[in-house]
Amino acid sequence: PAGKSSPTEKGEVTAAAVCASCRVPARGHKTLELALAWDMPRVHFGSKEKLHLRRYTRFFGSRGDAAPALSHHALTHYEEWERKIEAWQKPILENSQLPSWYKSALFNELYFMTDGGTIWVELPPDCCAEDLQGPAGAGLSHLLPVLREYGRFAYLEGQPGVLVAVALPVPLLGACCCSACYLSNISCSVPSPAVTVVNEDVQSRQYLMGGQTAQVKLKNVVPHDIGDPGDEPWQRVNAYLMHDTADWKDLNLKFVLQVYRDYYLTHDSLYLRDMWPVCQAVMESELKFDTDNDGLIENGGFADQTYDAWVVNGASAYCGGLWLAAVCMMCKMAEVLGDAEIQQKYTDILSKGKEAFERMLWNGKYYNYDSSGSATSSSIMSDQCAGQWFLGACGLDQGEFEVFPKSHVVSALKTIFEKNVMSFAGGTMGAVNGMRPDGVPDTSSVQSNEVWIGVVYALAATMIQEGLVEEGFHTAEGCYRTVWERLGMAFQTPEAYREKKVYRSLAYMRPLSIWSMQLALERKAGQAPAPAQPLQVPIHP
Repeated sequence: PAGKSSPTEKGEVTAAAVCASCRVPARGHKTLELALAWDMPRVHFGSKEKLHLRRYTRFFGSRGDAAPALSHHALTHYEEWERKIEAWQKPILENSQLPSWYKSALFNELYFMTDGGTIWVELPPDCCAEDLQGPAGAGLSHLLPVLREYGRFAYLEGQPGVLVAVALPVPLLGACCCSACYLSNISCSVPSPAVTVVNEDVQSRQYLMGGQTAQVKLKNVVPHDIGDPGDEPWQRVNAYLMHDTADWKDLNLKFVLQVYRDYYLTHDSLYLRDMWPVCQAVMESELKFDTDNDGLIENGGFADQTYDAWVVNGASAYCGGLWLAAVCMMCKMAEVLGDAEIQQKYTDILSKGKEAFERMLWNGKYYNYDSSGSATSSSIMSDQCAGQWFLGACGLDQGEFEVFPKSHVVSALKTIFEKNVMSFAGGTMGAVNGMRPDGVPDTSSVQSNEVWIGVVYALAATMIQEGLVEEGFHTAEGCYRTVWERLGMAFQTPEAYREKKVYRSLAYMRPLSIWSMQLALERKAGQAPAPAQPLQVPIHP
């Protein structure tokens, strides 16, 4: 019946049906259209402290009576949506040089953008300009209108999981993985979660590993996540409890990498100016991890990065490579912004760091896992070229900005393909995270013996960037065939699996990194953005 009705009782089953009829003439046809809409405009997270209104309420109201209007909107616009979707997908789907499995993976992995615990809400009305304070008192209050315009968009790290904030508008590269949560996201544009929370200290919390107590959030340190949906996200960040992520070596670096990546893709110079003081602050905070002043940060002898169960000590291929990539991008951003002093500072660091990285980690074929000299420090890490991946995606992998010798990168990728891919599961399951030089998986941790699908897609993108196109597609195909066909996990791609009978964290965000493969292919085809040029008006310290 029309009008209000009582909610169902617990265990009560109810159903509804909609029907339509029409007369179909002989040899003719008719089309019946059906729209189904849910109108749930008001959101409370677990704490129920704040009321959040979904984004669409600015157009359809928040009273909960918009389902007819939403249905009408769908019925009057769906043909236009279908045309736009077809125009977007058609060049890829009709490209005979791309394998069918890749086309399937590329578009279908986007399920997570809507089915990943996704939420898009309006900025709360009590958020004011005074809340937007950047590092060292840098004013970011002028970003409030941008935040109000785009609202807050987030999805889960995995299901279940902590919330990961994604800035809007999100560039094509999507949520390019590198590491868990805010790390996995690595696709931040303005308004960015780090803009509002990077400058805060937050109360203490006890962490699971070792039982130590530390502050939840330190000033000038990028948070791991935007909070627990069972609590009050955005209000209380860093729900992750295993480690104190203030000591993680990759969080700050990935913020800097994604800032320049987003500028490279959008050429939004105002965005770059707004993010510049934040980048300087988080990099200055990161410098404390260069304990011997050789231009290269050191890991602390525990799992202090996204591989949060895989211990790393001293200089490392993964974090060291990300560090050098971030330093390189600081040089480039400083050049674009005309900040000569900062450009010189990071140019000097880069020069020292590159020499230390090669001296301490290059073994003639690939970069060692770390420089500790432990029994597994010579393991072959599939993610050892993560820094090069991001540099290549931003057009900074050659010429004056070449950080890692091209011959070394290609040699490392060929070694990974030979050992981590082809020597693992007959070359049919992607790349295992860690492989010993003798072709046996590294079992020193639960994560070294896993395949991380998002990392594999990023690895494949790096191979494509470096001209190893066939190897890149073969590597990625192993993951697709395993997840979407053999394991039957379509539209719930896990974070990780092992060679036999083990998978972990269904429906994870990291595999969205497959879009970096498409970016690499477009760059090779000459469709990538033009290199960023210096701005006309320099800034001064």
